[in-house]
Amino acid sequence: MGILSGNPKDEPMHYGEIFSVWQTSMMAKGTVSCYQAFHNHAGDNELKEILQDLIDQAKLEIKECDALLTDNGIAPSPALPERPPVKLEDIPAGARFTDPEIGAKIAADSALGLVACSQTMGQSIREDIGALFAKYHLTKTALGVRILEMNKNKGWLIPPPLQVKRPVEE
Repeated sequence: MGILSGNPKDEPMHYGEIFSVWQTSMMAKGTVSCYQAFHNHAGDNELKEILQDLIDQAKLEIKECDALLTDNGIAPSPALPERPPVKLEDIPAGARFTDPEIGAKIAADSALGLVACSQTMGQSIREDIGALFAKYHLTKTALGVRILEMNKNKGWLIPPPLQVKRPVEE
């Protein structure tokens, strides 16, 4: 048997794991707050459905990461207050996020979430933490595909410059 070869839950977390789990919890708490506001601003039903799924996923990450931190004697980041629901028509036009803006933001957040999960998986020496973030990565991948398809189908996707003419191979 080698070093740290017992039950992973009995092993100490190293500083990178601690920071990544703490940061994930903090970011998920911000996501819940921000996406609740986006949900209030959204008019499209498919967008609202995806936002709710993203909120539910963030709440699960908060629960699991905070439990992991607490079990290891680390105080999690503070929770933010829940946002009250607001009627879309009560938000002034100039202050309202549009559906394409929300779609672009959640697509970018989805991509960043995949990178963060990959980084945590790569730095983890505790198998349970690596597996937890692999699970988050898989869920974020599935949500990201839904977001991409929605943005394409609604005409909200702004692609980068496309290669129209391809070099001729000789």
